[in-house]
Amino acid sequence: MNFLDLQGKNDKLRIIQEIVPGKQVTLAHIIAGPDEIIYRKLGLDPAIDYSRAAIGILTISPSETAIIAGDLAIKTANVELGFVDRFSGTLIVTGSVSEVEASVKQILIYLKDTLGFAVCPVTKT
Repeated sequence: MNFLDLQGKNDKLRIIQEIVPGKQVTLAHIIAGPDEIIYRKLGLDPAIDYSRAAIGILTISPSETAIIAGDLAIKTANVELGFVDRFSGTLIVTGSVSEVEASVKQILIYLKDTLGFAVCPVTKT
């Protein structure tokens, strides 16, 4: 049975998002030189962010930690906060490749060494 078989015309789709308890960074990725359409689809302003050349994306739990990570990002490097979601734990920063990389690495160091988080490696495309 596939997903489409479970839906009728009057059924409502219910999505449940689960986060494993614990302190962890499950995604730390840098997109170097993204196409302008990526900025638009993320709700970022290409006029401001596109010329900066990189997007950093982190997913953190507990989700409120994204607020701390956003603060660390802007204090560490010349990056802009593109998005901070205290409910999903998502953080998006934009800036030059080196500035985004510096901010993402500093976030991981702080969360691991100071707050005792399990962190994933930084990936880059």
